[in-house]
Amino acid sequence: MVLIKSVRPLEQYRVLLEFNTGEQKTVDRDPLLRGPVFEPIRSSRAMFRAVRVDEELGTIVWPNGADMDPDVLYGSYMPAWMETERALAA
Repeated sequence: MVLIKSVRPLEQYRVLLEFNTGEQKTVDRDPLLRGPVFEPIRSSRAMFRAVRVDEELGTIVWPNGADMDPDVLYGSYMPAWMETERALAA
């Protein structure tokens, strides 16, 4: 199971993540910040930069309750809404 150990917000919705595998990745969150829970994060740079690791969940979270699946962040999976859009486009 892939979990996130640390996060550092960067510019333009990118974050530097350290995983429990020892790997570090810079991940662009811009394409994934969709839906009502992510609107405050998209509209406020301060909110985006308030990202932290929830050690119990092993993923990143924001003060408004938004979080992201660590497998999606690692690149192993696509979010469900993306899979749905892809299926509808096919």
